[in-house]
Amino acid sequence: MRRPGDASGKRGGHRQLKQLGGGMKGFMGRLSVAIIVLLICTISLFSTMKGKSRTEQINVDQLWAPVASGGWRPSSAPRSDWPPPPNESNGYLTVRCNGGLNQQRTAICNAVLAARIMNATLVLPELDANSFWHDESGFHGIYDVEHFIMSLRFDVRIVESLPEIQKKGKTKKMKAYQLRPPRDAPISWYTTVALEKMKEHGALYLTPFSHRLAEEIDNPEYQRLRCRVNYHALRFKPNIMKLSNAIVNKLRAQGHFMAIHLRFEMDMLAFAGCFDIFTPEEQNILKKYRKENFAEKRLVYSERRAIGKCPLTPEEVGLILRAVGFDNSTRIYLAAGELFGGQRFMKPFRALFPRLENHSTVGPAEVRAENTQGLLGSAVDYMVCLLSDIFMPTYDGPSNFANNLMGHRLYYGFRTTIQPDRKSLAPIFIDRENGRRADFEEAVRRVMFKSKFGGPHKRVRPESFYTNSWPECFCQTSPQNPSDKCPPDNVLEMAIHSYSSFFSIGRQSFRSNCWVIDRRILCDAPDTLSTITSPMRLYYQGVYSLTTSVMTHLSCFILQQREEVDGNNLARYSLSSWAKVSKS
Repeated sequence: MRRPGDASGKRGGHRQLKQLGGGMKGFMGRLSVAIIVLLICTISLFSTMKGKSRTEQINVDQLWAPVASGGWRPSSAPRSDWPPPPNESNGYLTVRCNGGLNQQRTAICNAVLAARIMNATLVLPELDANSFWHDESGFHGIYDVEHFIMSLRFDVRIVESLPEIQKKGKTKKMKAYQLRPPRDAPISWYTTVALEKMKEHGALYLTPFSHRLAEEIDNPEYQRLRCRVNYHALRFKPNIMKLSNAIVNKLRAQGHFMAIHLRFEMDMLAFAGCFDIFTPEEQNILKKYRKENFAEKRLVYSERRAIGKCPLTPEEVGLILRAVGFDNSTRIYLAAGELFGGQRFMKPFRALFPRLENHSTVGPAEVRAENTQGLLGSAVDYMVCLLSDIFMPTYDGPSNFANNLMGHRLYYGFRTTIQPDRKSLAPIFIDRENGRRADFEEAVRRVMFKSKFGGPHKRVRPESFYTNSWPECFCQTSPQNPSDKCPPDNVLEMAIHSYSSFFSIGRQSFRSNCWVIDRRILCDAPDTLSTITSPMRLYYQGVYSLTTSVMTHLSCFILQQREEVDGNNLARYSLSSWAKVSKS
């Protein structure tokens, strides 16, 4: 028999077991959550450690090779209807390009584009006698004028000077109306204000012409014209190319080399307002220069330094390179003017990297015999930096030299560029100066390896178009976006084929870096011409053996170009062709 309390006892036991089971379930649930959280934290920690380990183990040898292109290649050829300039222009455009070599270079690109926009005949741009270099080389002294005019003949008409006119029975040179364009003027200013004055006076003189046309233009064909000017038409004179080639060959004979644009000259330091590291006498010199050349502004060194506004010192450059992984066997070419403060600033850098050269020390006798100061020296430095395996600017900011070079190296094969983030590096260097040196190199590496090292990337303000012309001046053979598709390589052959009923053409291919195609020239060359003296070789391939009568049928064409850098097969680039064939 059951006792009266048995049933209730069992029910109580069941309740206790149920409560215990519920408690266990809750406990297990909380334990599961804890385990999941712990697992997530472990994975996160592992990923962080793995990323940190990866940063520490990056192979510096990889930096000597160009960056992965992602399937992109340079192409500044038109991709839509781009007619040659009309027979009649609206007048003559002449400009005065002020600033240094590379500021003038961007101004020349803008001048060509302005002439195209206005349907004007461009007078060879006037290069200002630079107030810092005191250089009066002019366009003829720096650039290959014939190549410049011929390269752009299907984009704009270019003449070397204003024409002479008859006035009151006398022959006089046409006088241009002088006008000061606004900074970063929009296209609308050129098609209204400037064009009106040009039509009224026949010729227009725009001065000054530094940064006088907006960089960001919502017209890819206009941007590609800028690239054609900058990367193809503007070629230095043969003597500059020869000197540059001699230096590059001598440097490369001993292996890879890095070029550094060490921006530590008086003008840049005065502009930046970074005075406190100098002696009182040197500070007075910098302050005087700033007062005479720049707008008055209150500048506090500690504040400027903390936000990365001061140029890197030579020692800081050396410490960055050591942290990245370069050793004292690294061969370095220095592109720099006269360093302010003397050799005391170079001594720590030279102790870290003793294999330092510049155009005076590494060049042959003819280099030292040349006047390599001023714009000529800057042009030689530009070419050596362009062809170096690695380029490192120490102060990009307002430096036209560094900005243009980064864009040029991007265009010619995504060549490695080490670009220090001064703002992120500043607190690390300040800590080091204050005695906190633990993990200094690791902190520098974490900053430096966030860089793309010159690979394709979207242009984000304030990055200049001349620093990064991607994507307008690049294309893909297998693009996701149809607008990025490369023009056909056989565009000339397609055009000629369409006129096959009018004439027959024999086929002949050849290579040359100096062959000029012109409507007045009979093209009849041997299969291979190898008169290569410049470090940048242009290989033209196409359909030749054209008779004079055939040439009259071709109103506009540019042949496919293949470029190779100084014969070492370091990089070959296929630049898209374009053609426009019309029956005369």
